Amino acid sequence: MAKTIAFVNQKGGVGKTTSCVNLGSCLRAAGARVLVCDFDPQGNATSGFGVDKGAVFPTIYDVLISGAPVENAIVHTPYADVLPANKALAGASVEMIAMDRREYLLKEALAKVQENYDFILIDCPPSLELLTLNCLCAADAVLVPVQCEYYALEGLSDLLSTVRIVKSRLNPAIQMEGLLLTMYDGRTNLSMQVAEEVKRHFPGKVFATVIPRNVRLSEAPSHGKPVNAYDGSSRGSVAYKLLAEEFLKQNPLERKE
Repeated sequence: MAKTIAFVNQKGGVGKTTSCVNLGSCLRAAGARVLVCDFDPQGNATSGFGVDKGAVFPTIYDVLISGAPVENAIVHTPYADVLPANKALAGASVEMIAMDRREYLLKEALAKVQENYDFILIDCPPSLELLTLNCLCAADAVLVPVQCEYYALEGLSDLLSTVRIVKSRLNPAIQMEGLLLTMYDGRTNLSMQVAEEVKRHFPGKVFATVIPRNVRLSEAPSHGKPVNAYDGSSRGSVAYKLLAEEFLKQNPLERKE
């Protein structure tokens, strides 16, 4: 059964989608069976794998709202399998309110394909509402990208409080996979101070791998490729490969003989 990881931070622009796409691709390159579920109406994880989010059908929206088979929505790419999303998902929160077990719709959809993968990575929207609640109820663990800038810790307490509420009321199994420091610039005192502050507040919960600011990471999505396929020697690509190695030490692949 796949381990499901939700990439979540209600603050936008922290490298959440970038981390979901690139960790997913690096895990696939390391031999893991990976499904990336795009659960953000912006659909950036979808396009980051070279999938045309405007033309694809069905999407995760159609799976949840219209009952489309989840197997029919999965798109196979050279970098990972993708469960795509587009702007139609933006209206899903309203439509889901009247549905039974509305918090568990995503969990029930992913359960149908869990046996086909080692890891399911969910790219969550930058908010704390019903879509994100579905992600947290579907996840075994939460990975929180934290941008190395002044307001990094602002909102983290709200996010972790939400995770605790979900754990106590809706998903007792959910755990903290770790906090990932992103957009790190070793030339500035600020990045180093933020990194130390995060490690001090969350001892033992911060990944050793740090994701640097890197032009290639910004360029790769416009080419519809993860960074390891776009420029495998770039600092960004090397960092995500190291993150994948660190992740796999915590979550070793199990293979039947």
